[in-house]
Amino acid sequence: DDDIITVFTTRADTLFGCSFFLLAPESKLLRGLVEGTEYEAPVMELVEAAKKVTAVQRAQGDHEKHGAFTGRYVVNPINGEKVPVWVGDYIVADYGTGAVMAVPCGDQRDFEFARKYDLPIIPIILSEDDPLYPQLKDEQGRVVTTVDWPEAYAAEGVLVQSGSYTGMTGGKHSEGEAAIVAALEEMGRGKRTVEFRLRDWLISRQRYWGNPIPAIHCEKCGVVPVPEEDLPVRLPEDIDLAAGETLATHAGFVNTTCPVCGGPAKRETDTMDTFTCSSWYYMRYTDPHNVHAPFNPEKTNAWMPVDQYIGGIEHAILHLLYSRFFTKVLRDCGLLDFDEPFTNLLCQGMVLDAHGDVMSKSKGNVVSPEEMIAEYGADAVRAYILFLGPPEKEKLWNEDGLPGMYKFLNRLWRQVHDLCGKAGDETLFAQKPADEAAVGAAKKLIRERHRVVEKVSADIERNTFNTAIAAIMELSNAAGEYLRAFSPDDRAACEDHRALDAEVAEVLVKLVAPFTPHLADELWREALGREGFVYDQPWPEYDPDQARADEVELAVQICGKIKGRVTVAADAPEPEVLAAAREAVAAALEGKTVKKEVYVPGRLVNIVAV
Repeated sequence: DDDIITVFTTRADTLFGCSFFLLAPESKLLRGLVEGTEYEAPVMELVEAAKKVTAVQRAQGDHEKHGAFTGRYVVNPINGEKVPVWVGDYIVADYGTGAVMAVPCGDQRDFEFARKYDLPIIPIILSEDDPLYPQLKDEQGRVVTTVDWPEAYAAEGVLVQSGSYTGMTGGKHSEGEAAIVAALEEMGRGKRTVEFRLRDWLISRQRYWGNPIPAIHCEKCGVVPVPEEDLPVRLPEDIDLAAGETLATHAGFVNTTCPVCGGPAKRETDTMDTFTCSSWYYMRYTDPHNVHAPFNPEKTNAWMPVDQYIGGIEHAILHLLYSRFFTKVLRDCGLLDFDEPFTNLLCQGMVLDAHGDVMSKSKGNVVSPEEMIAEYGADAVRAYILFLGPPEKEKLWNEDGLPGMYKFLNRLWRQVHDLCGKAGDETLFAQKPADEAAVGAAKKLIRERHRVVEKVSADIERNTFNTAIAAIMELSNAAGEYLRAFSPDDRAACEDHRALDAEVAEVLVKLVAPFTPHLADELWREALGREGFVYDQPWPEYDPDQARADEVELAVQICGKIKGRVTVAADAPEPEVLAAAREAVAAALEGKTVKKEVYVPGRLVNIVAV
């Protein structure tokens, strides 16, 4: 019929991935959709069951999801396709309009719901190195409607299976998002808007810590504000918390005089929640000694906003929201000239214990790093934690790999000393191999020096510290091969070798500095003989041309599945690469007809054969 259901989404670029539509159990539309149909009983049964669970519990990601089909469909305005309407108990009425366009390929909750009820999962945004990308990048219609992914793929990349928008970049504020929103606006089927979700805040707590509430209770005058000249109200410093004393039992704090009538009165003994401090404290850092104002706007505007916010996902709901509110109020007061407090957000994953439970002080299952630091040092422990995986992912804590990280840092320490001509009694040089192999080791080291700097630079920008450390290990491996290929005397006698030694030693120290600060700074001064701190030095530069390998190994796929690998010259023309790829998987192609070949330079060849 002609009815319209309005939804709110932050990702209009994913509309082509909408494979089902969800209404909250509280939706007033539901009964009208199912009344008198075969779908009425199961839908209303789910509605009644949802009443027994709080909205907060239902909205949590770990809550088991339940749903029922309404027998109705809505039409997707961007492509005209029919989308089945379900009721889902993880949808809450006060989010947006209580209706959701489900895109299971990019949302974990929708992904789990789709898996449970066998609904399509349509990939519509992929990174260019994804195995599916070569198959889908040129397609205009939907080819793949189910995937074998273990979880939703929330990356930002290139739109696929998205009609005329295929090939555009996807993600928030991307080319594809802008184009799709513009099309919806032109059709009169959508518009940009801002959704506010600021709820009431807890302001009063019975605690000693927190901002005192500047109010006085007088039997004659009632509640009276503390005069401005008497602000701030300070917490007493002689309170005995260990003995159970509170503000309410501290006579020196409680008993005071009414500022209106001069009679006896009592102070308010509740304090504000600590967010009234934590929502703006980072601005105080820009002017910490100011006794006349919270901060000097000139200083704060020069330093702010914060470049990188790192916190658990629980902070993204409250602390971030409060901070944005405070920032906008201070902006409206003329104290700030920026709108948002933070430029980038990184929500780190939780650390799990051996039983898969989240480590927390309240559970008593946290692991103290003191013993590990005593045995391996703070740098090894820090680097090992960063090496466990992407920071936004959950991590199962396991100390088994810590000795390996400690061994790597010791090897890097020796290599830097070797490169600086300070090898001592134990040298890494074993015996000189054939000249051709030695020259190859030197060429590889030069190439790795540039490639690894390029990769570590990009990885740090992406916060993928684990792959950055892995790349430094690869540069260390190349340095090891080089040091085994040439004796210290050979290198000392050659100007080119001396220059390469010094350059690689400096690069290794600078690259490892963000992850192992103590080791790097000691190497900077003790091994390299430099003054000052390594952190004051410029980041190493790289030459993309020198970073390219002479040969590359490509994965060879048949219909998206890897069937072999082939090594080709890095600058080999496409026909030569495709011929080599066909030869590498000739046995798997036997009896099949090749329909299409897709070459992704430097990565893979995908052969579509039937």
